[in-house]
Amino acid sequence: MSFPHLDAAGRAHMVDVTAKQPTVRTATARGFVRAGADVITALRDGTAPKGDVLAVARIAGIQAAKSTAALLPLAHVIGVHRASVELEIVDAGVQIEATVGTADRTGVEMEALTAVSVAALAVVDMIKGIDRAVIIEDVRIVAKSGGRSGDWVRPGEPSPEAAYPASDESR
Repeated sequence: MSFPHLDAAGRAHMVDVTAKQPTVRTATARGFVRAGADVITALRDGTAPKGDVLAVARIAGIQAAKSTAALLPLAHVIGVHRASVELEIVDAGVQIEATVGTADRTGVEMEALTAVSVAALAVVDMIKGIDRAVIIEDVRIVAKSGGRSGDWVRPGEPSPEAAYPASDESR
């Protein structure tokens, strides 16, 4: 098996994508912040001490998607043309989904994962005063489209559209 981020001598390097043509690409990632009942109550009632947790996490996730290349040394700087971060309060915590899109030479999987991860970190930062035992878990790519490898959906995972149906009110 060869690894594209390693050269012939086994040293890490950035993959050369200059000869690739830009194509439309998207990636969706999901994750979960597991939290106790006191956190869920505060989130639902809007009484978290630091303010609007979901709004802060949404903006943090979008900003993170745009900053991925600054965080991951071998990630390409790409144009992030779309970044959405959706958060849903459920009985066990907060579900997070990020979808990132581009028209560039390489995919946006890392940007989607970074958006979910940083949104989750923002949730933790905003609620840690209520519950220090919160857990970030299950961050994963659930779907991607475009590029040489085409479309892919994680087996057993509902498509992003099925898991979080779009509505005019939520976007």
